[in-house]
Amino acid sequence: MSIQLAESDFQILGCFPVIYQLRPHLEQDKFLEQVRYQMNERYQLAFLKIEEQTLAVAGFRISNCLALGKLLYIDDLVVDKFNRSHSYGQQLFQWLIEYAINHQCKHLSLDSGVQRFAAHRFYLMQRMNITSHHFSIEL
Repeated sequence: MSIQLAESDFQILGCFPVIYQLRPHLEQDKFLEQVRYQMNERYQLAFLKIEEQTLAVAGFRISNCLALGKLLYIDDLVVDKFNRSHSYGQQLFQWLIEYAINHQCKHLSLDSGVQRFAAHRFYLMQRMNITSHHFSIEL
């Protein structure tokens, strides 16, 4: 098992089948271009793989804000639906925590859809706290 950052086009495209399970609106033929665009804004993809199979993916960015200071924000975190309950999500989450610490982040945070009850249980088991409500408006 290894966890690494996706840097090559091949690695980024290898993340698509797993991330698509969380973001089914994405189109495979536009995925690479979208990820590369976001990488210009400090987005990164980390992936866990065993042998040649990608089993979990996290999209994240490091930024600063007045409320929290330097933080690692997780945009996307998903484990392949056929490989859940094998601690892959926990291993990737712990990797993200270590990455944040190694980059002098003071916080790690994410938003999760209100309907994602299994994800909420997972986050609470990882000692995360529910610290705010997220509000949005479609424009």
